[in-house]
Amino acid sequence: MAGLNGEYIPSTLDWVKDQIETYERTGGKEANTLLETGIPVIIVTMRGAKSGAVRKIALMRVEHNGAYALVASKGGAPGNPDWYTNLLTHPDEVLLQDGPEPFAVSIREIHGTERDEWWKRSAAVFPPYDEYQAKTSRTIPVIIAEAR
Repeated sequence: MAGLNGEYIPSTLDWVKDQIETYERTGGKEANTLLETGIPVIIVTMRGAKSGAVRKIALMRVEHNGAYALVASKGGAPGNPDWYTNLLTHPDEVLLQDGPEPFAVSIREIHGTERDEWWKRSAAVFPPYDEYQAKTSRTIPVIIAEAR
C-alpha cells in the first residue's frame, strides 16, 4: 500500500478519525459515505504545512473522467480549511483513496469557467456546497486531483 513517510497525526474529531481508519482497513468497503447521508467519500492523505506530519481527511467524492474535485468549503466559514494550505504547501505529497488502494495525485487549483463547471458537479453530489458559498464572502477554492 502506498503511503507517505512520517508521523501520522489523526483528526482530533473521533468520528473522522474512526471513519478514515475503517475506510482504510476495509479498502473502502466500509465507512465510505458521509455518516448516514449515503454520499460517497474519498480519503486524501497529505503532508501538514506547519507540522510536516502526515494528515488525512475524508471529502465528498466528486469524480469526473478520472479527476476529483477537492472542495475547500469548511462549511462556509470565513477562512479556508487547514488541509487547503497543506495541499498548496506540499503539492507533490498527496495521495487519494477511492476504493481499495491509495494512489499518488497531482493537484491544481482551478478558477473561472473550469471552476464553475466543477462547482456544478460538486453541488450536484453535495447540495449544501451552494449554501456554504452563499454564507461566506470568500470564493470557496476547488482543487483538482488527478492520478500521476
